[in-house]
Amino acid sequence: MALVLIVDDSPTDVHVMQKALQEHGFRTVSAADGGEALRMARELHPDLILMDIVMPGVNGFQATRALANDPQTKSIPVIMVSSKSQESDRVWGMRQGAVDYIVKPVVSDQLVRKAQAALAG
Repeated sequence: MALVLIVDDSPTDVHVMQKALQEHGFRTVSAADGGEALRMARELHPDLILMDIVMPGVNGFQATRALANDPQTKSIPVIMVSSKSQESDRVWGMRQGAVDYIVKPVVSDQLVRKAQAALAG
């Protein structure tokens, strides 16, 4: 059973993603900002990280870049999940090390499909 770290400062968005993933057999944990996400990624080494972009403190772009550059966490796939829908945001997210990009509001089926694809490599 894969462990997914959901990083988002919106409790509502975290709940929606947790519910969709847990219904498909994923285990989930959450962090409210990029700094907490970095600590949890090193400690728990989740199988996948879902990363919001706009958060207080360390934003999602910064956290994804830090994860990708850390030998301890660089093998963990990151999917950006954000309300930022511009193509430039998606491209920048991928350049930071993300493997995929989902625009909010999250569609449960799409989230589960993309999570499964990222875990499959």
